[in-house]
Amino acid sequence: MSQREHRGDLVELCKAQLYAAVIADTLDSLGFHNQIVRPGLRPLDPALVLCGFARVGLYMPVYHDDEDMLVYEKEIALVDSLRPNDVAVLVCHGNQRISPWGELLSERSSHLGAAGCLTDGCIRDSRQILDLKFPVFAGGTNPADTKYRGKMMLSDVPGEIGGVSVARGDLVFGDADGVVIVPRTVIDQVVEKSTEKVSAENTVRDEIRAGDALVDIFARHKIL
Repeated sequence: MSQREHRGDLVELCKAQLYAAVIADTLDSLGFHNQIVRPGLRPLDPALVLCGFARVGLYMPVYHDDEDMLVYEKEIALVDSLRPNDVAVLVCHGNQRISPWGELLSERSSHLGAAGCLTDGCIRDSRQILDLKFPVFAGGTNPADTKYRGKMMLSDVPGEIGGVSVARGDLVFGDADGVVIVPRTVIDQVVEKSTEKVSAENTVRDEIRAGDALVDIFARHKIL
């Protein structure tokens, strides 16, 4: 199996079987205690799952535009280079003056097979993005363009979003509960152990529905 096929199969497995809470629990069990993106970055459509591999872009504030600024240059290059199952992770350092993501970037990313966008900035064109069924998590909505306000300065370098370190190739998973970042060095291990935990939780759920007491269930499975 090629690396691309493995990436695709892994994303499909995660979207079909896993959820943010079980991945967070698994990361905790492996000693990764700071992988949950700070609450506040919410899904545009809570019914959609965000799952894919990080491509990071770092923004800085700007306060003017001129012929040398080339404000969209690195942003366009990053989006045009997205591969299937990539997630654009746009780090604005909490700057909500700007909306680095909108309809046209969503259209292009969707065409390329990308998996979604995560930003601590804002987004715009939310109605059109909803119509596309393209998963987006953001700090809010704001009709303001980045022009005159912000510029992507670096891409495919490590960053930090919502208090969590993120680098190219890390697994980004988001659902209605929030977003977790899985370091790329432990992705396969985390997915395997998370899948096992889901199976165990299904057993616990069946025992609860059968009327067993939580104290007895927890003693058997150590799951709650």
